[in-house]
Amino acid sequence: MEFIGSLCLILVATALGGHISARLNLPAIVGELLMGILLGPALLNWVQPNNFIHFFSEIGVIILMFIAGLESDLSLLKRYIRPSIVVAVLGMIFPIIIAYLTGLYFHFSNIESLFLGVTFAATSVSISVVVLQEMKHLNSQEGTTILGAAVVDDILAVLALSVLVSLSGNQVSEQGGPQNIGLSLLLQLGYLVLLFILGRWVIPQLMKLSEKLLVPSSEILISLVLCLGLAYSADLTGLSTVIGAFFAGLAIGQTDYKALIDRNVEPIGYAVFIPVFFISIGLKMTFTGIINDFWLFLILSIGGIVSKLLGAGIGAKVASFSWNSSWMIGAGMVSRGEMALIIAQLGLQSHLLSTDRYSAVIGAIIITTLAAPFLLRSTISKLRKSQDKLMD
Repeated sequence: MEFIGSLCLILVATALGGHISARLNLPAIVGELLMGILLGPALLNWVQPNNFIHFFSEIGVIILMFIAGLESDLSLLKRYIRPSIVVAVLGMIFPIIIAYLTGLYFHFSNIESLFLGVTFAATSVSISVVVLQEMKHLNSQEGTTILGAAVVDDILAVLALSVLVSLSGNQVSEQGGPQNIGLSLLLQLGYLVLLFILGRWVIPQLMKLSEKLLVPSSEILISLVLCLGLAYSADLTGLSTVIGAFFAGLAIGQTDYKALIDRNVEPIGYAVFIPVFFISIGLKMTFTGIINDFWLFLILSIGGIVSKLLGAGIGAKVASFSWNSSWMIGAGMVSRGEMALIIAQLGLQSHLLSTDRYSAVIGAIIITTLAAPFLLRSTISKLRKSQDKLMD
């Protein structure tokens, strides 16, 4: 029962870390991420990455994105889909170029450098969602664009990875997905069409039927089945699980059950699973590999932050946002989080990323994840001040 002790320690640590951060007027998530570094192999080595941590963190990020979908305004998402695509595309081009050139400078092969670019092109909106929720900015036009761009970003990153793997002649799918790239892309497109059909007609009917089940909390039960089921099916097609979870939340959010589900699922996520997800990011960091490859780590960290901030920010400006709004959107796209960690892990397994360079890459991903809440909170504050001045 050792994992029970680890879970207890993780929950206490995230509670303390989040509280201390909040008292210092920092995003609570910063303290929670730092607690992962403190408890993990990098410092105290009290908690090690293992299957238990991995499974709980996977459920954590799925529930987090399900809640984000529940709380999102679908009409705003539709309205800002075009700017979301522009932000996602430019927000990928800049990091790919910077990371590719960095890889070449450090004597990576062409294919390894391209893989490095794809790794840092990915965005994890789950970190930004927490800050947007904290600052009551999730349903703003900027917050909606960040959510939409992150979904597009995930799809593009998976497609780019599929093409890269095909070119390299390696198969990196842990889930036993299709080896033919054409079939893989067709499956992913079919899944997205299926999401639309389910969200528009099937899910609302299933939620109505859930009321008739003679079991406690039947609506909550069915909503979680839909969330986990769509996340699992997304994974089977090679897409990120967060896409399925987000769209499940989005569909249920359009029904009369939105408030009930949100009120009951949020405590489940934030009390148990989501803290493990935040801790798991810090657990992956080790200082030995970073020290041995410090310059690669430093350049990837700075390049990862600046390239995403500029790329997504310029994309937002091209889409007619103000500069303050553009920088906020850019900041919201900086975090790489679990998406980049998954891609890096797949790259290690397929020999697209060497074990010698793995720690430096992981360290840089974690630095971008830690920097994102600070940048986002700062840019939201500046945006609000500029809006207040205009109102005056």
